[in-house]
Amino acid sequence: MIDFSRNHFELFGLPVQFRCDAGALDRAYRAMQGEVHPDRFAAASDPDRRRALQASAHVNEAYRALKDPVARAHYLLSLHGADAPPESDTRLPLDFLEQQLERREAAAEAAAAGDLAALEALLAGVRAEARELEQRLAALLDSEGAWDVAPARVRELRFLTKLAEDIDAMAAAAEES
Repeated sequence: MIDFSRNHFELFGLPVQFRCDAGALDRAYRAMQGEVHPDRFAAASDPDRRRALQASAHVNEAYRALKDPVARAHYLLSLHGADAPPESDTRLPLDFLEQQLERREAAAEAAAAGDLAALEALLAGVRAEARELEQRLAALLDSEGAWDVAPARVRELRFLTKLAEDIDAMAAAAEES
């Protein structure tokens, strides 16, 4: 079974940092699930089956936390005793919010017009900004240890991630019509 006292990074044998090798995470996850999957313990005792189910759930939770950049940043902040911004914390700089509002309005107009190219261009811009923000977060968390500054960037990344999901949904709907 697994050691439940280890943090998510240690569980998968990864360095405790924001930068994450997605391939290494995926390989470690598959290997770990191969060891603890409840199907492997179908003929085991009730306590062993229960432990396997708990271990599998813990591995799944750890994987989800590390796979998603926003969740990974939250988890890393919590490991270092920093307050990770809750979902309800939407404090963002006014200029950032204005830019995202303009993007959202442009996306709504493009969706209404069925302009898939405009939606894809907006989506590409949002994703590029999110990647840049992820790189900035990596510097803040991995190199600078700026635990007090990082939560604001995490809020921005969460906002951009949601905006990208919304624009992607608009593009999918426009493509279907």
